[in-house]
Amino acid sequence: MASLNREPLLERKSAISYKTEEKTVVRGYDIGELAEKGYSFCDAMFVLFQGRIPTSNEEKMLQYEMGEFLEHSMSPSAASAICVMNGRPMLPAAVAAAIMTFGGAHGPGAAHTYMMNYYLERAYKEGKSLKEMAKKLVQEHMEADHPVMGIGQPQHIYGDPRAVPTFKKTKELGTAGIYHEFQIEVQEEVNRVRLAEGRKKIYPNMIGAGNSTLMDLGFSGLGGWIIGCVTRGFSCAVHAIETLKMRHAWAASTREPMVQMLDLSMIQYEGIPDRVVPEQEQREDYVEREIEKGEWKKWNL
Repeated sequence: MASLNREPLLERKSAISYKTEEKTVVRGYDIGELAEKGYSFCDAMFVLFQGRIPTSNEEKMLQYEMGEFLEHSMSPSAASAICVMNGRPMLPAAVAAAIMTFGGAHGPGAAHTYMMNYYLERAYKEGKSLKEMAKKLVQEHMEADHPVMGIGQPQHIYGDPRAVPTFKKTKELGTAGIYHEFQIEVQEEVNRVRLAEGRKKIYPNMIGAGNSTLMDLGFSGLGGWIIGCVTRGFSCAVHAIETLKMRHAWAASTREPMVQMLDLSMIQYEGIPDRVVPEQEQREDYVEREIEKGEWKKWNL
């Protein structure tokens, strides 16, 4: 009998990473060396997605955005994680279900990017200013009865409270660019038309603020979409764990209220009361006091 040929039939090629017995290399950088030299998770994200180490302010902007995008209470992703966990599958199944909800209405990062790039390219080819092209974008979307992505939020009717601070932070750090400028022009044009028609003003959401910021940082539409999905995945995992540990299976027990999970008026929050976020210079003393009090153990999942 002929011996088995164990040579690979096809060579697997990758421009992302490789590993040996001693190290794992991502885009040319030893990932362990990056960590040892003080580069953060967000720095590594730039290396992974873009093949470059970011400036300090670029790293700070991504860290800021991922931090504020981490949790959004009863959104479709959190509700999906809770619903799936009621059937008691393995935990990653609930997290995967949550991430799968990010589509055309909930966190449509890639679609927003395609819209922005399409009209920015037209502005360049047609020799139009950002203001002129924003007017064209809004006109064409309204004529087609398509919503303009990046504006409006069904729960935060006066604007997502994270959106304006994101715009301010990217200006403060000097990372705002053409996507930021175009997003502002689009918002102003949408509301100019709405007010002229006697309709109420609408406000930016985190796709408009957050995705334009990610694009100015150099991330592609697909990269920005995934950064949002995975960031929110941590939060959805905690919602699933809480359901696993503290609720009844199916959430249909006679001891459990049957609620419409996305209705804000129906949310029964029973967690830690509102508290003030400490300033950075108070951080170490604040954390020490909290650890000594030990109350955090009651909430640790």
